[in-house]
Amino acid sequence: MSWTFKRVAVVGSGAIGLYYGGRLALGGEDVSFLARSDVDALTTAGLRVDSAHGNFHLPKVKAFPTAAEIGPVDLVLVSWKATSNAHLSEVLPPLLHAGTQVLTLQNGLGNCEVIAEIVGADRVLGGLCFVCINRLASGHVAHTAGGRVAIGEWRQADGRAEEIMRRFKTAGIPAEAVPNLEQAQWEKLVWNVPFNGLSVALGGVTTDVLLAAAETEARIRDLMREVISAARVLGLPLADGLIDFNIDRTRPMGAYRTSSMIDFTEGREVEVGPIWEEPLRRAKAAGLPMPHLTRLVEEIRARMARRDKAACGNR
Repeated sequence: MSWTFKRVAVVGSGAIGLYYGGRLALGGEDVSFLARSDVDALTTAGLRVDSAHGNFHLPKVKAFPTAAEIGPVDLVLVSWKATSNAHLSEVLPPLLHAGTQVLTLQNGLGNCEVIAEIVGADRVLGGLCFVCINRLASGHVAHTAGGRVAIGEWRQADGRAEEIMRRFKTAGIPAEAVPNLEQAQWEKLVWNVPFNGLSVALGGVTTDVLLAAAETEARIRDLMREVISAARVLGLPLADGLIDFNIDRTRPMGAYRTSSMIDFTEGREVEVGPIWEEPLRRAKAAGLPMPHLTRLVEEIRARMARRDKAACGNR
């Protein structure tokens, strides 16, 4: 009998976890949210999503402050920022039984490896979310565009990705099972590296501002070319057309606030490791220097240091 799932746990009740977990629950799936600080808001007021694909409100939400209170489930969605991954060794074990599978919906590279060290490589899948979404308040999400999820097997291929894809689609989530997860991860980095990165490096600016200046657009294109070149060096055939495709799809977003920009402006840690440093490390290990990405990482680190110094001075 092929693998399937009944109970789902969402680890991380930010924008991604609330939106996709909410869609699954709306579609009839048995979903529990690990909410921690937001548990009271979710259990009392439920989950509200203002969506370009139709608003919805779930008045009753299964939300818990600890993984132990959720207990073993069939599918775990890891949707919090990778900056919280140090807590996975405590959170994941109580959610596991012999057949539990773990799907990370996190940005960047290296997250599957972190999860595999805890649960075993044969349980791990990766997902890429192509969506414009922000968390407005506890239990309240704004979804303005997109929503597609690309799901791939990390170390084995036995139909798990296809089953998750099917159930996502049933819940109204556009989804596809990709044959090469690593290639899909690098394809998403073509957008994430420049837009998330420059939105922080330039002090917290929206995507329309990034594309308004010819010099900044040129930097975006240079960064995209480097990401594509790095993927090719690693044996992943990314197409040059991804550059125009990603820029053209970003222009209609208007004043979109990237997730990294929001983290930066709100004083939180930014996912520097998986989105920028790990791709740079892998490229350099393969013999590709990537000067544009090297400069960007330095600028992000410097900008965050100035922010943190200013915050300390105001205490």
